[in-house]
Amino acid sequence: MIRTPLFKFLLLMPLALSLSALKAQVKNPVKWTHTVKATGGGKYVVSMKAVLEKGWHIYSQHTPDGGPVPTTVEFTKNPLVTFTGTVKEVGKLENHYEKLFGVNVKQFSNEVTFVQDLSVKGKVKTNVSGSIEFMMCNDTECLPPATQRFSLTLQ
Repeated sequence: MIRTPLFKFLLLMPLALSLSALKAQVKNPVKWTHTVKATGGGKYVVSMKAVLEKGWHIYSQHTPDGGPVPTTVEFTKNPLVTFTGTVKEVGKLENHYEKLFGVNVKQFSNEVTFVQDLSVKGKVKTNVSGSIEFMMCNDTECLPPATQRFSLTLQ
């Protein structure tokens, strides 16, 4: 068997091309940032901000059945942390009839911040962690639901 550099190149080129094609197919049109702000007296505000590429939408927690996967924020149980109210959405909410799903969807473009108020029992250092499940679409395609995990220190 001949093992010249050209032979090795020809043998490895299809593998390299398939790996680069696979990498090119992965889309991630959202950048997440997670912050926590102390508001005094053991109280905090946790913010999870999504900044979207132009043309992409992320869906509200309150998207109706039959539509795209709504955004869901879940927190890991921590006996030192008490959550106040529900997760709020801060951003420009758009109501839009989506032909693909046949329902009116609630979505955000450009950016949205999901905000949760909480308090810590006692003067202790602990953390709050969890995940955000979300789905994104643009005018021509939808990405499969994805999960973003977070963990923040409360001091």
